Amino acid sequence: QVRLVESGGGLVQAGGSLSLSCAASARTFTNYDMGWFRQAPGKEREFVAAIRWKGGWEYYSDSAKGRFIISRDNAKSTVSLEMNSLNAEDTVVYYCAARGRSDYYVRPDFSYDYWGQGTQVTVSS
Repeated sequence: QVRLVESGGGLVQAGGSLSLSCAASARTFTNYDMGWFRQAPGKEREFVAAIRWKGGWEYYSDSAKGRFIISRDNAKSTVSLEMNSLNAEDTVVYYCAARGRSDYYVRPDFSYDYWGQGTQVTVSS
């Protein structure tokens, strides 16, 4: 069992930056690929970014590419999402997710076994 706790959400002005963090309780954090997803009310959960267990392999959605950066600190068992150039469309709840090491595609949410409670990001215009 892995417990994930997100932090760092909040209110930011359009064009601004925000950094999310996710702390994992996993005994061996390096056994897990990590991802960030987001979900707006009434919409399906969508992939934002992911990083494989060993780092160095990062993946981004088209909307995140060039604006967001995912990173992990295996010593601290944390994964972060640095978000820049935020706009109103980024106003959603962000979720951290984990799955065991896998060669499977990182984008499908069903491939993740553990989820955080979510953190709200609100971008004001």
